[in-house]
Amino acid sequence: MTFQDANGSRTMRIGILGTGAMAAALGGAWVQAGHEVMVGGRNAVSAAATAARIGVAAHGGPAETARYGEAILLAVPADAAPQLARELAADLAGRTVLDCTVPMQPSSDGGPVLSTAGGSDSAALRIAAAAPSAHVAKVFGICHESIWTLPQPAFEGAPLAVPFCTDAPPADSVTRELISSMGCTPLPCGGLERAALLEAAAVFAIGVWWSGSEVRHAFPAPALAPGAVDD
Repeated sequence: MTFQDANGSRTMRIGILGTGAMAAALGGAWVQAGHEVMVGGRNAVSAAATAARIGVAAHGGPAETARYGEAILLAVPADAAPQLARELAADLAGRTVLDCTVPMQPSSDGGPVLSTAGGSDSAALRIAAAAPSAHVAKVFGICHESIWTLPQPAFEGAPLAVPFCTDAPPADSVTRELISSMGCTPLPCGGLERAALLEAAAVFAIGVWWSGSEVRHAFPAPALAPGAVDD
């Protein structure tokens, strides 16, 4: 049986691989949106604690969680995500894997940089190569986890736009539905070969925040400029 929430989205079963802040924030948002969520991790105590924190009973090990839903969130460190996807490749086959990781490391000048090569190399593409029978979406990595704890996040009167890249139409459809069910606006950014751009954007934003500044100040809406006209 298929159910629809207040935003017109159907209820999904979602497995979350990870037990940290991002896992709890997104898992909590999906529970509030009416989805069925299971939390999985190598540490059974941590998985149970995160499940209880977001208000669900379902928790288990990685393989069990990977088989749970049609959408599976990878909320683990970026350098560990491809290996986890490789270990669970058979369990992830045919499912949409949501990659929210940010491949980041410190640099000599103190600001964060990509830990991948960028361009044709990204955490998302590494995950896709590790689990070739899964569908992969790069999504949810740009915003801090605190944003996902807000009910239907909106700013300056507009729902939050959530950029994403995918490698196949099924992943595109599932990702759009999940974003919409959270009261946000899907913002498609192309195929998975563009995932490195989203990862770089996340690292850039984190560096700006760490410096004490605001990323939004660098991207004012052109329509707000005095005398602005549409091009």
